[in-house]
Amino acid sequence: MIIRQIQVTPVAFRDPPLLNAAGVHEPWALRTIVEVVTDEGLSGLGETYGDVRHLAKVRECADALIGLDVHALHEMYARVAATVGAPVTAPHGSTGVFEEEPSGETAEGKPAEAAANEGPNAATKTAKPTGTTTKETTVDRVFSPFEVACLDIRGKAAGVPVSDLLGGRVRDAVPYSAYLFCKWAGHPGEEPDRFGAALDEAGIVRQAKLLIDEYGFQSIKLKGGVHPPDQEISAIRALHEAFPGVPLRLDLNAAWTVETSIRVGRELEGTLQYLEDPTPGIEGMGEVAAAVPMPLATNMCVVAPEHFPPAMAARSIGVLLLDHHYWGGLVRSSHVAAMCDAFGLSMSMHSNSHLGISLAAMTHLAAATPNLTFACDTHTPWQDGQDVVAPGALRFENGAVPVPTAPGLGVELDRDALAVMNEQYDKCGIRKRDDTSYMRRFDPSFTAKRPRW
Repeated sequence: MIIRQIQVTPVAFRDPPLLNAAGVHEPWALRTIVEVVTDEGLSGLGETYGDVRHLAKVRECADALIGLDVHALHEMYARVAATVGAPVTAPHGSTGVFEEEPSGETAEGKPAEAAANEGPNAATKTAKPTGTTTKETTVDRVFSPFEVACLDIRGKAAGVPVSDLLGGRVRDAVPYSAYLFCKWAGHPGEEPDRFGAALDEAGIVRQAKLLIDEYGFQSIKLKGGVHPPDQEISAIRALHEAFPGVPLRLDLNAAWTVETSIRVGRELEGTLQYLEDPTPGIEGMGEVAAAVPMPLATNMCVVAPEHFPPAMAARSIGVLLLDHHYWGGLVRSSHVAAMCDAFGLSMSMHSNSHLGISLAAMTHLAAATPNLTFACDTHTPWQDGQDVVAPGALRFENGAVPVPTAPGLGVELDRDALAVMNEQYDKCGIRKRDDTSYMRRFDPSFTAKRPRW
C-alpha cells in the first residue's frame, strides 16, 4: 500500500474563553487535518496542532512521504527527520528544528514562559530551545499525524480497529474526566456562551454539574494556576462537597513555588486523586512529592525518555500523562507506556483543544494500554459539537467513550464540515495560539511568569 497523495488542511473552530496560567483561549482554536491516500484507494486520517510554522513543516514533510509504503514507519520517521533537519540518531527531545512559539501557550498547550523551567535540570537551565517548550522534538510532533493516518489505513486493510494493531484492547470503553476551567461568560464583545461564567466556586460547581449531566463523567479535573492558591483550594473543597466520592484532580501548569505547592498539597489532603504539575522542573517536583500526601502527575517535566532516570531518582512523579501528539504517535506512545510500567508509574492522558480524529486515536491508544488506569483528559465538551468527523462513531456513555470496533480509527471525514472549518481558518485571522497576548488585550498587567505564587 503505497502513499500516493497526502492532503493537509488547516482548520479553525470556535473556542470558549477558557482561563489558564498562560492567559485565556482566543475565540478560534487551530488544528491541522492530515489525509493519507494509497494506490489501493484506502485513506487514513491524522490530526495535529495548527500553528502556522508547525503547519508549514507538516506540509513540507507530506511531500517527502509520497511513494512510501504505509507499513514503513521507520523510513517515514527518517524522512520527517531529514526534512525538518534533525538527525534521527539524536536523543529524543534534545535536538530538532525549533521554532518560535507564541508568548502564551505553545502548540502543545503548555505555557511558553513556564517552559524555561521544564526538563530534567530546570533549576540550573540557562537557555532553552524555542518552540519545544516541553522538550519533545519537532520530528515527533510532525511525524505523529502521518503515523496515525497510516495505522488507520492498515487497520482498514486488515479489517481490524487500530487498538488491535497496538496489541488489542484491554477495555471496551475509555473513561474521560470532566475538564473544568475558570472562564469568562463569553469572549469580550460577544454574547455569553451556553457554558456561562465560572469565576468563583459556585461557577465551577455549576460547570461541573453541566458537564456531568451531559456526559456522565465520573471524575473531575480543574485547570488551576489562574487564581491565588487559597481561592483554588476553596474551589476544590466546593467540588469535593458537591460531588462526594468523585475523584478530583488539580492541574497548575507549574504556577506555584515549591513552598506554596507543599502548603496547598497538605491542605488538600483527602480531596485529590493527584496534583498535576504544581511547580516547575523535576527537582522542584521531587521536593513537593516528598512532602505532600497525594501523588504528583506531569506532562511538563517528563516529556522525553531521558527525563525518566532523573525523575525516578528524585521520585518526582507518580503519574505520567501520555500524549501521542508529541510523543511521536501511537506506537511510540506504547513504548512510553512500557517505560512507565518498568518504573512503576501510573498513567493518564493529556488533552489540548482537539477534534474527533484525535479523540478516536486517544481512545484506541488508551484502550490498548493496560497500565493507563486513570481517566483521560479531553476538551471535547468545549468544542460543543463542532467536528470534522461524521457523527455517530464517537459518543460518551457514563463518562466513557466506547472503543470503535470498525476497521481503522473507526471514524470518517465529514467533508462538508472540513470545508467549513477550513474557510473559518482562512477568515479568522489567527495563525498561532497566543493565550498571553490575548489576555493582555483586556488586562495589560497580566504576566505568565512561572512560578507566580
